[in-house]
Amino acid sequence: MKTATGPGLAKGPGRAPAPAAPGARPRHVPFLRALPVTPAVVLLILFLAGPIAYCAYIAFTDLQLTGQAEDSFVGFDNFRAAFADEAFRNAVWLTLVFTVISALLGQNTLGLALAALMQRASKPVRTLVGAVVITAWVLPEVVAGFLLYAFFRREGTLNAILDWLHLPTQNWLFTLPILAVSFANVWRGTAFSMLVYSAALNEIPKEITEAAEVDGAGGWRRMWHITLPMIRRSIGTNLMLITLQTLSVFGLIWVMTRGGPGGKSQTLPLFMYEEAFQKSMIGYGTAVALLLLVVGSLFSVVYLRLLRTEV
Repeated sequence: MKTATGPGLAKGPGRAPAPAAPGARPRHVPFLRALPVTPAVVLLILFLAGPIAYCAYIAFTDLQLTGQAEDSFVGFDNFRAAFADEAFRNAVWLTLVFTVISALLGQNTLGLALAALMQRASKPVRTLVGAVVITAWVLPEVVAGFLLYAFFRREGTLNAILDWLHLPTQNWLFTLPILAVSFANVWRGTAFSMLVYSAALNEIPKEITEAAEVDGAGGWRRMWHITLPMIRRSIGTNLMLITLQTLSVFGLIWVMTRGGPGGKSQTLPLFMYEEAFQKSMIGYGTAVALLLLVVGSLFSVVYLRLLRTEV
């Protein structure tokens, strides 16, 4: 008696399985592809996502370092206290000033200018300028802070130069502390922008700039109508990276001014440190840290929208 076969019926003994449909993938393929990145994902969850989630929880508690048996959930009280605190509002304003001066205007503009000038400079000049700028970048933040403190202090190098030029001197770290630390951050961080823009400018075809020069376009017109549009994505990437780095600057300002005098250079990282570790208010300080994260996210959204724009 023959075994019945046909669509939907079991195959008889010894019959080969039907071939898979074209384009079908084995069910275990996605798992195998995800397997190599599993250790990295686990590490990110343990050492990044986990601490961030715990900090988010602490921000809604009244946790303190000392003088407290146990913490309790306080909801949005820490955030309401922050917005009602004049010192916090001052720190937000100084953080924005510090970021705009040292990152958006200082590092970004100076880095682009140096990269453009080094395109036409001789090799010895490029080597010398690159060595000086990159040396400032690779210095540890604390060392750079001490160097710039010696430069701006009352008996420092800047006042010695001004005195030699018969110009008025002043205590820069007392009268204009936020400008002093902004200049220090520009001095230290410009190398990154210069390297980013040097790579971007090297990718511009020389035929385009040569054709514009033949047509009579001057240097400024070539820069505005050709160079900047063609490196717009690099500009957006550079702005996002240096902005996020500048928002988190702590050691440089702490070494130079410690946020003083009178909070005139106290940005959000220093305000957060003072509240959390000097006043022992961990919950409140963590809430400020989350607000700083929100500020960085807002800047990132703006730059990501810029990056999506096609040239």
